[in-house]
Amino acid sequence: MAILPIVKVPEPVLRQKTKKIKKIDASIQKLIDDMIETMYDAPGVGLAATQVGVALRICVIHANDPDMRSAQDSSPGLIVLINPEIVKRSGTRLCTEGCLSLPNYRSDEVPRSEKVVVKGQNRDGRPVRYTAGGLFAEAIEHEVDHLNGILYFDYLDSIDKLTVYGPAEDGEAGEEEEVTAGH
Repeated sequence: MAILPIVKVPEPVLRQKTKKIKKIDASIQKLIDDMIETMYDAPGVGLAATQVGVALRICVIHANDPDMRSAQDSSPGLIVLINPEIVKRSGTRLCTEGCLSLPNYRSDEVPRSEKVVVKGQNRDGRPVRYTAGGLFAEAIEHEVDHLNGILYFDYLDSIDKLTVYGPAEDGEAGEEEEVTAGH
């Protein structure tokens, strides 16, 4: 396994709609293993293949952080979703959200569903379906958005709704990134 570099905004791959996976072979299994290791190293609760520069419909999610869980969370732990599709959404709420591809920024005004139902395949190619709430639902929506070329800040009325929250990678807080909203 290897930790992969995480692609940052404004890399074009982050805006690509990903390709469906037709065959789960050894290269896909290695990509999944590397994505899991990369997600844990980051650390994050989810990672889409586009975030490591690969335009395929795969994401990994582990939304079981006890500090971030709510009563609505229903995460079974680490999941792999191949060719995921959200088939049902219900309710709305505003979430505080950030992204590994836009480090040191977040917004507490990202609209997300209270519950989602997602279907896809697991890493063995078997059909899976999850009904998710709380952080698990938010992570599913966030990662499936990545696979459709959508970034969380696209949902904001203004880029001014982003908040800087930590040192930039070069050690200076608040250094501007080229960020454009508009979904």
